[in-house]
Amino acid sequence: MSRHRGESVPIPTTIPDTQNGVQYKRLHYLGKGGFAKCYEFQNTATGEIVAGKVVPKTLLTKQHQKEKMMQEIALHKTLTHKNVVMFKSSFQDSNFVYITLEICKKQSMMELHKRRGPLTEPEVRYYMKQIAEGMDYLHNTMKMIHRDLKLGNIFINGEMVLKLGDFGLATRINSPDERKKTLCGTPNYIAPEILIKSGHSFEVDMWSSGCIMYTLLVGKPPFETSSLKETYSRIKRTEYVIPEDTVGPAASNLITSMLKNNPKTRITATEMLEHEFLTEGYLPKRLPSSALTVRPHFTERQMTFNTTKKPLIAVDNLPENEDFQSDMPMVKVDPTTRRLQKKRDDIDGLYNMLQDTILNAVRVLPEMPEDAEHPASSPVYWISKWVDYSDKYGIGFMLCDNSVGVLFNDATRAMLHANANNMQYLDKEFQESFFTKNDFPQAVKKKVSLIDYFRKYMNEHLLKAGAAAAPKDGDELSRLPYLRTWFRTRTAICLWLSNGSMQVNWFESHEKVVFCPKMKSITMLKQDGSTQTFLARKLNTLGITNSMKEKIKYAKQMVRKCREGLEQEEQQNRQRMRENIRP
Repeated sequence: MSRHRGESVPIPTTIPDTQNGVQYKRLHYLGKGGFAKCYEFQNTATGEIVAGKVVPKTLLTKQHQKEKMMQEIALHKTLTHKNVVMFKSSFQDSNFVYITLEICKKQSMMELHKRRGPLTEPEVRYYMKQIAEGMDYLHNTMKMIHRDLKLGNIFINGEMVLKLGDFGLATRINSPDERKKTLCGTPNYIAPEILIKSGHSFEVDMWSSGCIMYTLLVGKPPFETSSLKETYSRIKRTEYVIPEDTVGPAASNLITSMLKNNPKTRITATEMLEHEFLTEGYLPKRLPSSALTVRPHFTERQMTFNTTKKPLIAVDNLPENEDFQSDMPMVKVDPTTRRLQKKRDDIDGLYNMLQDTILNAVRVLPEMPEDAEHPASSPVYWISKWVDYSDKYGIGFMLCDNSVGVLFNDATRAMLHANANNMQYLDKEFQESFFTKNDFPQAVKKKVSLIDYFRKYMNEHLLKAGAAAAPKDGDELSRLPYLRTWFRTRTAICLWLSNGSMQVNWFESHEKVVFCPKMKSITMLKQDGSTQTFLARKLNTLGITNSMKEKIKYAKQMVRKCREGLEQEEQQNRQRMRENIRP
Protein backbone atom coordinates (compact mmCIF):
# COMPACT_ATOMS: atom_id res chain seq x y z
CA MET A 1 0.00 0.00 0.00
CA SER A 2 1.08 3.60 -0.62
CA ARG A 3 -0.16 6.66 1.20
CA HIS A 4 0.41 10.31 0.29
CA ARG A 5 -0.60 13.50 2.02
CA GLY A 6 -4.27 14.30 1.51
CA GLU A 7 -5.23 10.62 1.24
CA SER A 8 -7.43 9.18 4.00
CA VAL A 9 -6.73 5.63 2.83
CA PRO A 10 -3.70 4.10 1.09
CA ILE A 11 -3.70 3.40 -2.64
CA PRO A 12 -4.19 -0.34 -3.22
CA THR A 13 -1.49 -2.38 -4.92
CA THR A 14 -4.08 -4.34 -6.93
CA ILE A 15 -6.67 -2.18 -8.66
CA PRO A 16 -9.72 -3.72 -10.36
CA ASP A 17 -11.46 -1.90 -13.22
CA THR A 18 -14.81 -3.67 -12.93
CA GLN A 19 -16.35 -1.50 -15.63
CA ASN A 20 -13.94 -2.80 -18.29
CA GLY A 21 -13.16 -6.19 -16.77
CA VAL A 22 -9.47 -5.38 -16.24
CA GLN A 23 -7.22 -5.69 -13.21
CA TYR A 24 -4.07 -3.63 -12.71
CA LYS A 25 -1.03 -4.09 -10.51
CA ARG A 26 0.37 -0.79 -9.25
CA LEU A 27 4.11 -0.61 -9.90
CA HIS A 28 6.63 2.24 -9.80
CA TYR A 29 5.76 5.76 -8.70
CA LEU A 30 6.10 8.18 -11.62
CA GLY A 31 5.35 11.55 -10.04
CA LYS A 32 2.53 13.90 -9.17
CA GLY A 33 0.74 16.91 -10.57
CA GLY A 34 -2.26 18.81 -9.28
CA PHE A 35 -4.48 16.41 -7.34
CA ALA A 36 -3.11 13.28 -9.01
CA LYS A 37 -0.32 10.85 -8.22
CA CYS A 38 0.93 8.86 -11.18
CA TYR A 39 2.18 5.26 -11.22
CA GLU A 40 3.02 2.54 -13.66
CA PHE A 41 0.02 0.21 -13.89
CA GLN A 42 0.43 -3.29 -15.30
CA ASN A 43 -2.51 -5.12 -16.83
CA THR A 44 -2.36 -8.46 -14.98
CA ALA A 45 -3.84 -10.35 -17.96
CA THR A 46 -1.82 -8.90 -20.86
CA GLY A 47 1.26 -7.49 -19.11
CA GLU A 48 0.73 -4.10 -20.82
CA ILE A 49 2.23 -1.16 -18.91
CA VAL A 50 0.22 2.08 -18.82
CA ALA A 51 0.41 5.30 -16.81
CA GLY A 52 -2.17 5.38 -14.04
CA LYS A 53 -3.31 8.70 -12.57
CA VAL A 54 -4.83 8.31 -9.11
CA VAL A 55 -6.95 11.10 -7.59
CA PRO A 56 -8.27 10.75 -4.01
CA LYS A 57 -11.97 11.58 -3.80
CA THR A 58 -11.21 13.49 -0.61
CA LEU A 59 -9.65 16.13 -2.87
CA LEU A 60 -12.76 16.32 -5.08
CA THR A 61 -15.28 17.49 -2.50
CA LYS A 62 -16.37 20.66 -4.33
CA GLN A 63 -18.70 20.43 -7.30
CA HIS A 64 -16.50 22.52 -9.61
CA GLN A 65 -13.54 20.19 -8.89
CA LYS A 66 -15.59 17.16 -9.93
CA GLU A 67 -16.88 18.94 -13.04
CA LYS A 68 -13.35 19.99 -14.04
CA MET A 69 -12.11 16.40 -13.79
CA MET A 70 -15.09 15.02 -15.69
CA GLN A 71 -14.58 17.62 -18.44
CA GLU A 72 -10.88 16.71 -18.76
CA ILE A 73 -11.81 13.03 -19.11
CA ALA A 74 -14.64 13.76 -21.57
CA LEU A 75 -12.39 15.85 -23.82
CA HIS A 76 -9.29 13.66 -23.66
CA LYS A 77 -11.11 10.39 -24.42
CA THR A 78 -12.22 11.79 -27.80
CA LEU A 79 -8.63 12.36 -29.00
CA THR A 80 -6.71 9.93 -31.19
CA HIS A 81 -3.50 11.21 -32.78
CA LYS A 82 0.13 10.13 -32.92
CA ASN A 83 1.21 13.35 -31.18
CA VAL A 84 -1.37 13.27 -28.38
CA VAL A 85 -1.07 11.12 -25.25
CA MET A 86 -3.53 8.27 -25.79
CA PHE A 87 -6.40 8.05 -23.33
CA LYS A 88 -7.00 4.44 -22.25
CA SER A 89 -9.76 4.38 -19.63
CA SER A 90 -11.25 5.96 -16.53
CA PHE A 91 -12.94 4.27 -13.59
CA GLN A 92 -13.35 4.68 -9.85
CA ASP A 93 -13.83 2.88 -6.58
CA SER A 94 -15.11 4.18 -3.25
CA ASN A 95 -11.90 6.12 -2.53
CA PHE A 96 -10.19 7.07 -5.81
CA VAL A 97 -10.74 8.12 -9.40
CA TYR A 98 -8.35 6.36 -11.81
CA ILE A 99 -7.30 7.44 -15.31
CA THR A 100 -5.08 5.21 -17.44
CA LEU A 101 -3.03 6.72 -20.24
CA GLU A 102 -0.35 5.79 -22.73
CA ILE A 103 2.97 5.72 -20.88
CA CYS A 104 5.73 8.08 -22.00
CA LYS A 105 8.95 6.57 -20.68
CA LYS A 106 11.21 9.49 -21.64
CA GLN A 107 9.32 11.91 -19.37
CA SER A 108 8.54 15.47 -20.54
CA MET A 109 10.30 18.19 -22.47
CA MET A 110 10.89 20.02 -19.18
CA GLU A 111 13.39 17.34 -18.12
CA LEU A 112 14.98 17.49 -21.59
CA HIS A 113 15.33 21.26 -21.22
CA LYS A 114 16.90 21.01 -17.75
CA ARG A 115 19.45 18.43 -18.90
CA ARG A 116 20.39 20.00 -22.20
CA GLY A 117 19.69 23.73 -22.09
CA PRO A 118 19.69 25.23 -25.63
CA LEU A 119 19.14 22.68 -28.40
CA THR A 120 20.39 22.63 -31.99
CA GLU A 121 18.16 23.75 -34.86
CA PRO A 122 17.72 20.23 -36.31
CA GLU A 123 16.45 19.02 -32.91
CA VAL A 124 14.09 21.97 -32.52
CA ARG A 125 12.80 21.35 -36.05
CA TYR A 126 12.16 17.71 -35.15
CA TYR A 127 10.23 18.64 -32.01
CA MET A 128 8.34 21.68 -33.33
CA LYS A 129 7.04 19.77 -36.35
CA GLN A 130 5.44 17.24 -34.03
CA ILE A 131 4.00 19.97 -31.79
CA ALA A 132 2.53 21.65 -34.88
CA GLU A 133 1.00 18.39 -36.09
CA GLY A 134 -0.59 17.80 -32.69
CA MET A 135 -1.96 21.35 -32.59
CA ASP A 136 -3.24 21.15 -36.16
CA TYR A 137 -5.23 18.06 -35.14
CA LEU A 138 -6.60 19.71 -31.98
CA HIS A 139 -7.52 22.98 -33.69
CA ASN A 140 -8.81 21.88 -37.08
CA THR A 141 -10.12 18.35 -36.55
CA MET A 142 -11.28 18.50 -32.92
CA LYS A 143 -11.96 22.27 -32.61
CA MET A 144 -10.15 22.22 -29.27
CA ILE A 145 -7.79 24.68 -27.57
CA HIS A 146 -5.23 23.16 -25.20
CA ARG A 147 -4.66 26.43 -23.28
CA ASP A 148 -1.73 25.14 -21.23
CA LEU A 149 0.96 24.19 -23.73
CA LYS A 150 4.34 24.22 -22.02
CA LEU A 151 7.43 22.02 -21.79
CA GLY A 152 6.04 20.14 -18.78
CA ASN A 153 2.87 19.15 -20.66
CA ILE A 154 4.63 17.74 -23.74
CA PHE A 155 5.74 14.18 -23.19
CA ILE A 156 8.24 11.91 -24.97
CA ASN A 157 7.60 8.21 -25.51
CA GLY A 158 10.18 5.45 -25.82
CA GLU A 159 10.55 6.08 -29.55
CA MET A 160 11.31 9.79 -29.04
CA VAL A 161 7.87 10.79 -30.35
CA LEU A 162 6.28 13.88 -28.78
CA LYS A 163 2.84 13.65 -27.18
CA LEU A 164 0.69 16.60 -26.11
CA GLY A 165 -0.86 15.85 -22.72
CA ASP A 166 -2.64 17.24 -19.65
CA PHE A 167 -5.97 18.54 -20.95
CA GLY A 168 -7.12 19.98 -17.62
CA LEU A 169 -7.54 23.48 -19.10
CA ALA A 170 -8.63 22.41 -22.60
CA THR A 171 -11.91 23.59 -24.09
CA ARG A 172 -13.87 23.31 -27.33
CA ILE A 173 -14.69 26.14 -29.69
CA ASN A 174 -18.24 25.74 -31.04
CA SER A 175 -18.17 28.52 -33.64
CA PRO A 176 -15.46 30.48 -35.49
CA ASP A 177 -16.37 33.71 -33.67
CA GLU A 178 -16.47 32.23 -30.17
CA ARG A 179 -13.98 33.69 -27.71
CA LYS A 180 -13.24 32.31 -24.25
CA LYS A 181 -12.76 34.63 -21.27
CA THR A 182 -11.23 32.36 -18.62
CA LEU A 183 -7.92 33.52 -17.17
CA CYS A 184 -5.79 30.39 -17.45
CA GLY A 185 -2.34 29.18 -18.45
CA THR A 186 1.22 29.23 -17.12
CA PRO A 187 2.99 32.63 -16.65
CA ASN A 188 5.92 32.18 -19.07
CA TYR A 189 3.66 30.81 -21.83
CA ILE A 190 0.45 32.82 -21.42
CA ALA A 191 -0.77 34.92 -24.37
CA PRO A 192 -1.40 38.68 -24.05
CA GLU A 193 -5.10 38.41 -24.98
CA ILE A 194 -5.65 36.18 -21.94
CA LEU A 195 -3.96 38.72 -19.66
CA ILE A 196 -6.00 41.67 -20.96
CA LYS A 197 -9.19 39.53 -21.00
CA SER A 198 -10.09 40.49 -24.56
CA GLY A 199 -11.27 36.97 -25.37
CA HIS A 200 -9.19 34.15 -26.80
CA SER A 201 -9.29 31.17 -29.16
CA PHE A 202 -6.86 28.83 -30.95
CA GLU A 203 -4.26 31.57 -31.26
CA VAL A 204 -3.22 31.24 -27.60
CA ASP A 205 -1.75 27.81 -28.37
CA MET A 206 0.31 29.33 -31.18
CA TRP A 207 1.67 31.95 -28.78
CA SER A 208 2.61 29.23 -26.29
CA SER A 209 4.32 27.31 -29.12
CA GLY A 210 6.38 30.40 -29.94
CA CYS A 211 7.49 30.56 -26.29
CA ILE A 212 8.36 26.86 -26.40
CA MET A 213 10.41 27.17 -29.58
CA TYR A 214 12.28 30.21 -28.24
CA THR A 215 13.03 28.37 -24.98
CA LEU A 216 14.34 25.30 -26.81
CA LEU A 217 16.71 27.37 -28.97
CA VAL A 218 17.83 30.05 -26.49
CA GLY A 219 17.68 28.12 -23.22
CA LYS A 220 15.17 30.30 -21.36
CA PRO A 221 11.62 31.61 -22.00
CA PRO A 222 11.40 34.87 -23.99
CA PHE A 223 9.58 36.92 -21.33
CA GLU A 224 10.99 35.38 -18.13
CA THR A 225 11.97 37.75 -15.33
CA SER A 226 12.29 37.41 -11.55
CA SER A 227 9.00 39.30 -11.16
CA LEU A 228 5.62 37.95 -12.29
CA LYS A 229 4.36 41.51 -12.72
CA GLU A 230 7.30 42.39 -15.00
CA THR A 231 6.89 39.15 -16.97
CA TYR A 232 3.23 39.96 -17.64
CA SER A 233 4.18 43.52 -18.57
CA ARG A 234 6.70 42.25 -21.14
CA ILE A 235 4.15 39.82 -22.56
CA LYS A 236 1.59 42.61 -23.00
CA ARG A 237 4.24 44.74 -24.75
CA THR A 238 5.67 41.73 -26.67
CA GLU A 239 9.09 42.74 -25.41
CA TYR A 240 11.78 40.14 -26.08
CA VAL A 241 15.07 39.74 -27.94
CA ILE A 242 16.16 36.92 -30.23
CA PRO A 243 19.95 36.39 -30.04
CA GLU A 244 21.04 36.20 -33.66
CA ASP A 245 24.20 34.24 -32.85
CA THR A 246 22.16 31.23 -31.66
CA VAL A 247 18.96 31.51 -33.72
CA GLY A 248 19.01 31.44 -37.51
CA PRO A 249 16.91 33.70 -39.77
CA ALA A 250 14.22 31.13 -40.62
CA ALA A 251 13.85 30.12 -36.97
CA SER A 252 13.59 33.81 -35.97
CA ASN A 253 10.93 34.32 -38.61
CA LEU A 254 8.83 31.46 -37.29
CA ILE A 255 9.17 32.57 -33.66
CA THR A 256 8.11 36.12 -34.46
CA SER A 257 5.22 34.76 -36.55
CA MET A 258 3.92 32.98 -33.46
CA LEU A 259 4.68 35.78 -30.98
CA LYS A 260 2.57 38.45 -32.67
CA ASN A 261 0.73 40.62 -30.16
CA ASN A 262 -2.37 40.74 -32.35
CA PRO A 263 -3.82 37.20 -32.42
CA LYS A 264 -5.45 37.85 -35.81
CA THR A 265 -2.00 38.18 -37.43
CA ARG A 266 -0.51 35.18 -35.62
CA ILE A 267 0.47 32.16 -37.72
CA THR A 268 -1.86 29.11 -37.55
CA ALA A 269 -0.83 25.51 -36.91
CA THR A 270 -1.50 24.63 -40.56
CA GLU A 271 0.61 27.55 -41.77
CA MET A 272 3.33 26.59 -39.30
CA LEU A 273 3.60 23.15 -40.89
CA GLU A 274 4.26 24.88 -44.23
CA HIS A 275 6.82 27.33 -42.84
CA GLU A 276 10.27 27.07 -44.38
CA PHE A 277 11.94 26.44 -41.02
CA LEU A 278 10.10 23.10 -40.88
CA THR A 279 10.11 22.26 -44.58
CA GLU A 280 13.56 23.25 -45.86
CA GLY A 281 16.13 22.57 -43.15
CA TYR A 282 17.58 19.21 -42.14
CA LEU A 283 14.89 17.20 -40.32
CA PRO A 284 16.06 14.03 -38.53
CA LYS A 285 13.85 11.03 -39.23
CA ARG A 286 14.25 10.14 -35.57
CA LEU A 287 16.41 11.38 -32.72
CA PRO A 288 18.32 8.90 -30.55
CA SER A 289 17.40 8.70 -26.87
CA SER A 290 20.94 9.90 -26.07
CA ALA A 291 19.72 13.33 -27.25
CA LEU A 292 17.89 13.63 -23.93
CA THR A 293 21.22 14.35 -22.24
CA VAL A 294 23.92 14.81 -24.95
CA ARG A 295 23.86 16.83 -28.17
CA PRO A 296 23.43 14.53 -31.20
CA HIS A 297 26.17 14.08 -33.77
CA PHE A 298 25.28 16.27 -36.76
CA THR A 299 27.42 17.10 -39.77
CA GLU A 300 28.45 20.70 -40.36
CA ARG A 301 26.00 20.91 -43.23
CA GLN A 302 23.13 19.59 -41.12
CA MET A 303 23.96 22.16 -38.45
CA THR A 304 23.98 25.15 -40.83
CA PHE A 305 21.40 27.77 -39.94
CA ASN A 306 18.33 27.51 -42.10
CA THR A 307 18.15 30.69 -44.17
CA THR A 308 14.93 32.46 -45.03
CA LYS A 309 13.44 33.96 -48.16
CA LYS A 310 10.99 36.00 -46.08
CA PRO A 311 11.79 39.30 -44.35
CA LEU A 312 12.11 39.04 -40.59
CA ILE A 313 8.87 39.99 -38.90
CA ALA A 314 9.62 42.78 -36.45
CA VAL A 315 8.50 42.47 -32.85
CA ASP A 316 5.35 44.56 -32.48
CA ASN A 317 6.93 47.31 -30.36
CA LEU A 318 10.01 47.75 -32.59
CA PRO A 319 10.19 49.88 -35.76
CA GLU A 320 9.46 48.09 -39.03
CA ASN A 321 12.46 46.23 -40.53
CA GLU A 322 14.59 46.67 -37.40
CA ASP A 323 16.73 43.58 -36.92
CA PHE A 324 16.99 41.85 -33.59
CA GLN A 325 20.31 42.53 -31.92
CA SER A 326 21.81 40.87 -28.90
CA ASP A 327 23.00 43.18 -26.12
CA MET A 328 26.25 41.20 -25.94
CA PRO A 329 28.89 41.22 -28.68
CA MET A 330 29.65 37.86 -30.30
CA VAL A 331 32.82 36.38 -28.84
CA LYS A 332 34.45 33.25 -30.20
CA VAL A 333 35.30 31.02 -27.25
CA ASP A 334 38.29 28.72 -27.33
CA PRO A 335 37.04 25.04 -27.36
CA THR A 336 39.24 24.05 -24.40
CA THR A 337 38.04 27.03 -22.38
CA ARG A 338 34.43 26.16 -23.23
CA ARG A 339 34.93 22.54 -22.18
CA LEU A 340 36.55 23.56 -18.89
CA GLN A 341 33.79 26.07 -18.20
CA LYS A 342 31.22 23.31 -18.63
CA LYS A 343 33.18 21.16 -16.16
CA ARG A 344 33.36 24.11 -13.77
CA ASP A 345 29.58 24.68 -13.97
CA ASP A 346 28.94 20.99 -13.31
CA ILE A 347 31.38 20.60 -10.43
CA ASP A 348 30.19 23.80 -8.73
CA GLY A 349 26.59 22.65 -9.20
CA LEU A 350 27.41 19.31 -7.61
CA TYR A 351 29.27 20.87 -4.69
CA ASN A 352 26.54 23.43 -3.96
CA MET A 353 23.79 20.78 -4.13
CA LEU A 354 25.61 18.46 -1.72
CA GLN A 355 26.64 21.27 0.62
CA ASP A 356 23.08 22.64 0.80
CA THR A 357 21.66 19.19 1.53
CA ILE A 358 24.14 18.53 4.33
CA LEU A 359 23.47 21.93 5.92
CA ASN A 360 19.70 22.13 5.44
CA ALA A 361 18.40 18.56 5.75
CA VAL A 362 18.44 18.70 9.53
CA ARG A 363 15.69 16.14 10.14
CA VAL A 364 16.92 12.56 10.46
CA LEU A 365 14.40 10.01 9.16
CA PRO A 366 14.25 6.21 9.47
CA GLU A 367 13.77 5.93 5.69
CA MET A 368 14.01 8.20 2.68
CA PRO A 369 10.83 10.34 2.31
CA GLU A 370 8.50 9.24 -0.49
CA ASP A 371 7.24 12.80 -0.92
CA ALA A 372 10.77 13.81 -2.02
CA GLU A 373 10.77 11.29 -4.87
CA HIS A 374 10.85 12.64 -8.42
CA PRO A 375 11.28 9.80 -10.94
CA ALA A 376 11.25 12.21 -13.89
CA SER A 377 14.65 13.46 -12.71
CA SER A 378 16.24 10.00 -12.88
CA PRO A 379 19.49 9.91 -14.89
CA VAL A 380 19.30 8.94 -18.56
CA TYR A 381 22.63 7.15 -18.20
CA TRP A 382 24.43 5.53 -15.30
CA ILE A 383 27.30 3.07 -15.13
CA SER A 384 26.08 -0.50 -14.64
CA LYS A 385 29.48 -2.27 -14.82
CA TRP A 386 33.13 -1.29 -14.74
CA VAL A 387 36.51 -2.98 -14.84
CA ASP A 388 39.81 -1.42 -13.76
CA TYR A 389 42.57 -2.49 -16.14
CA SER A 390 44.55 0.71 -15.67
CA ASP A 391 47.77 -1.18 -15.02
CA LYS A 392 47.82 -1.97 -18.76
CA TYR A 393 45.14 -0.17 -20.79
CA GLY A 394 42.67 1.94 -18.81
CA ILE A 395 39.24 1.70 -17.21
CA GLY A 396 36.32 0.17 -19.05
CA PHE A 397 32.68 0.67 -18.19
CA MET A 398 29.22 -0.24 -19.43
CA LEU A 399 26.33 2.22 -19.40
CA CYS A 400 22.80 1.19 -18.49
CA ASP A 401 21.84 0.85 -22.19
CA ASN A 402 24.66 -1.70 -22.76
CA SER A 403 26.91 0.77 -24.58
CA VAL A 404 30.57 0.51 -23.58
CA GLY A 405 33.27 3.09 -22.97
CA VAL A 406 36.98 3.09 -22.21
CA LEU A 407 39.12 5.87 -20.79
CA PHE A 408 42.57 4.80 -21.95
CA ASN A 409 45.77 5.49 -20.04
CA ASP A 410 46.92 7.86 -22.79
CA ALA A 411 43.89 10.14 -22.05
CA THR A 412 42.01 9.15 -25.21
CA ARG A 413 38.45 7.86 -24.99
CA ALA A 414 36.31 5.50 -27.05
CA MET A 415 32.63 4.58 -26.90
CA LEU A 416 30.96 1.58 -28.54
CA HIS A 417 27.24 2.21 -28.86
CA ALA A 418 24.48 -0.18 -27.77
CA ASN A 419 24.13 -1.55 -31.31
CA ALA A 420 27.74 -2.83 -30.96
CA ASN A 421 28.66 -1.15 -34.26
CA ASN A 422 28.69 2.65 -34.05
CA MET A 423 31.70 4.20 -32.32
CA GLN A 424 32.85 7.62 -31.19
CA TYR A 425 36.44 8.49 -30.34
CA LEU A 426 38.00 11.46 -28.54
CA ASP A 427 41.71 12.13 -28.87
CA LYS A 428 43.85 13.79 -26.18
CA GLU A 429 42.69 17.21 -27.35
CA PHE A 430 39.02 16.11 -27.20
CA GLN A 431 38.67 16.20 -30.98
CA GLU A 432 35.75 13.90 -31.72
CA SER A 433 35.40 11.45 -34.60
CA PHE A 434 32.77 8.87 -35.51
CA PHE A 435 33.11 5.55 -37.33
CA THR A 436 31.94 1.95 -37.11
CA LYS A 437 33.57 -1.14 -35.64
CA ASN A 438 34.10 -2.48 -39.15
CA ASP A 439 35.20 0.72 -40.84
CA PHE A 440 37.66 2.80 -38.83
CA PRO A 441 40.98 4.67 -39.19
CA GLN A 442 43.99 2.37 -38.91
CA ALA A 443 45.46 4.62 -36.21
CA VAL A 444 42.77 3.42 -33.75
CA LYS A 445 42.81 -0.25 -34.75
CA LYS A 446 44.21 -1.45 -31.41
CA LYS A 447 41.70 0.62 -29.42
CA VAL A 448 38.79 -0.75 -31.44
CA SER A 449 39.98 -4.25 -30.55
CA LEU A 450 40.42 -3.28 -26.90
CA ILE A 451 36.95 -1.78 -26.48
CA ASP A 452 35.46 -4.94 -27.99
CA TYR A 453 37.54 -6.95 -25.51
CA PHE A 454 36.29 -4.85 -22.59
CA ARG A 455 32.68 -5.35 -23.76
CA LYS A 456 33.01 -9.12 -23.99
CA TYR A 457 34.79 -9.32 -20.63
CA MET A 458 32.10 -7.32 -18.80
CA ASN A 459 29.30 -9.32 -20.38
CA GLU A 460 30.91 -12.64 -19.53
CA HIS A 461 32.32 -11.97 -16.07
CA LEU A 462 30.47 -9.16 -14.29
CA LEU A 463 26.73 -9.57 -14.82
CA LYS A 464 24.47 -11.48 -17.13
CA ALA A 465 25.21 -10.62 -20.72
CA GLY A 466 23.46 -7.67 -22.31
CA ALA A 467 22.62 -8.35 -25.93
CA ALA A 468 23.45 -5.71 -28.54
CA ALA A 469 20.46 -3.50 -29.30
CA ALA A 470 18.87 -3.88 -32.73
CA PRO A 471 19.90 -1.09 -35.13
CA LYS A 472 17.27 1.64 -35.49
CA ASP A 473 16.71 5.02 -37.11
CA GLY A 474 18.67 7.73 -35.34
CA ASP A 475 21.65 5.53 -34.40
CA GLU A 476 23.86 7.50 -36.76
CA LEU A 477 23.10 10.70 -34.78
CA SER A 478 23.78 9.22 -31.37
CA ARG A 479 26.46 10.65 -29.08
CA LEU A 480 27.17 9.22 -25.67
CA PRO A 481 28.52 10.83 -22.51
CA TYR A 482 32.17 9.94 -21.98
CA LEU A 483 34.05 9.42 -18.73
CA ARG A 484 35.68 12.68 -17.68
CA THR A 485 37.67 11.26 -14.82
CA TRP A 486 37.62 8.55 -12.17
CA PHE A 487 39.44 7.48 -9.06
CA ARG A 488 39.03 4.86 -6.40
CA THR A 489 39.70 4.76 -2.67
CA ARG A 490 39.70 1.84 -0.27
CA THR A 491 35.93 2.19 0.18
CA ALA A 492 34.49 3.34 -3.17
CA ILE A 493 34.99 4.27 -6.80
CA CYS A 494 33.97 7.68 -8.19
CA LEU A 495 33.07 8.05 -11.88
CA TRP A 496 32.27 11.46 -13.41
CA LEU A 497 30.51 11.52 -16.79
CA SER A 498 30.60 14.37 -19.32
CA ASN A 499 26.85 15.01 -18.93
CA GLY A 500 27.60 16.25 -15.41
CA SER A 501 26.44 13.20 -13.42
CA MET A 502 28.78 11.81 -10.79
CA GLN A 503 28.39 8.21 -9.63
CA VAL A 504 29.81 6.72 -6.46
CA ASN A 505 29.85 2.92 -5.94
CA TRP A 506 30.65 1.64 -2.45
CA PHE A 507 32.55 -1.66 -2.43
CA GLU A 508 31.45 -3.25 0.84
CA SER A 509 27.73 -2.42 0.76
CA HIS A 510 27.43 -2.55 -3.08
CA GLU A 511 25.38 0.64 -2.89
CA LYS A 512 25.45 3.01 -5.85
CA VAL A 513 24.34 6.64 -5.93
CA VAL A 514 24.21 9.09 -8.85
CA PHE A 515 24.38 12.83 -8.15
CA CYS A 516 23.09 15.06 -10.98
CA PRO A 517 23.79 18.83 -10.89
CA LYS A 518 21.46 19.69 -13.78
CA MET A 519 18.37 18.02 -12.30
CA LYS A 520 19.58 18.73 -8.72
CA SER A 521 18.72 15.15 -7.92
CA ILE A 522 20.12 12.17 -6.03
CA THR A 523 19.43 8.69 -7.41
CA MET A 524 19.86 5.38 -5.62
CA LEU A 525 20.59 2.49 -8.00
CA LYS A 526 18.91 -0.64 -6.65
CA GLN A 527 20.25 -4.19 -6.91
CA ASP A 528 17.28 -5.22 -9.09
CA GLY A 529 18.14 -2.55 -11.69
CA SER A 530 15.44 -0.10 -10.61
CA THR A 531 16.14 3.46 -9.48
CA GLN A 532 14.83 5.75 -6.76
CA THR A 533 15.37 9.46 -7.39
CA PHE A 534 14.97 12.34 -4.93
CA LEU A 535 15.05 16.09 -5.46
CA ALA A 536 17.71 17.67 -3.26
CA ARG A 537 15.54 20.68 -2.42
CA LYS A 538 12.78 18.41 -1.10
CA LEU A 539 15.25 16.47 1.01
CA ASN A 540 16.33 19.80 2.48
CA THR A 541 12.76 20.35 3.66
CA LEU A 542 11.68 16.82 4.57
CA GLY A 543 14.94 15.32 5.86
CA ILE A 544 17.17 12.33 5.05
CA THR A 545 18.42 9.14 6.64
CA ASN A 546 21.72 8.99 8.49
CA SER A 547 22.98 6.56 5.85
CA MET A 548 22.25 8.97 3.00
CA LYS A 549 23.78 11.88 4.91
CA GLU A 550 27.04 9.94 5.25
CA LYS A 551 26.97 9.12 1.54
CA ILE A 552 26.47 12.78 0.67
CA LYS A 553 29.39 13.75 2.91
CA TYR A 554 31.59 11.17 1.20
CA ALA A 555 30.48 12.34 -2.26
CA LYS A 556 31.34 15.90 -1.28
CA GLN A 557 34.93 14.74 -0.60
CA MET A 558 34.99 13.18 -4.08
CA VAL A 559 33.71 16.41 -5.62
CA ARG A 560 36.40 18.35 -3.79
CA LYS A 561 39.02 16.03 -5.25
CA CYS A 562 37.60 16.56 -8.77
CA ARG A 563 37.67 20.29 -8.14
CA GLU A 564 41.38 20.15 -7.34
CA GLY A 565 42.06 18.35 -10.61
CA LEU A 566 39.96 20.87 -12.52
CA GLU A 567 41.81 23.80 -10.97
CA GLN A 568 45.08 22.36 -12.28
CA GLU A 569 43.55 22.04 -15.78
CA GLU A 570 42.27 25.62 -15.64
CA GLN A 571 45.68 26.90 -14.57
CA GLN A 572 47.39 25.03 -17.42
CA ASN A 573 44.82 26.42 -19.87
CA ARG A 574 45.39 30.00 -18.69
CA GLN A 575 49.12 29.49 -19.15
CA ARG A 576 48.52 28.12 -22.66
CA MET A 577 46.33 31.08 -23.54
CA ARG A 578 48.94 33.55 -22.29
CA GLU A 579 51.64 31.86 -24.36
CA ASN A 580 49.45 31.90 -27.46
CA ILE A 581 48.87 35.66 -27.29
CA ARG A 582 52.46 36.66 -26.63
CA PRO A 583 53.88 38.80 -29.46
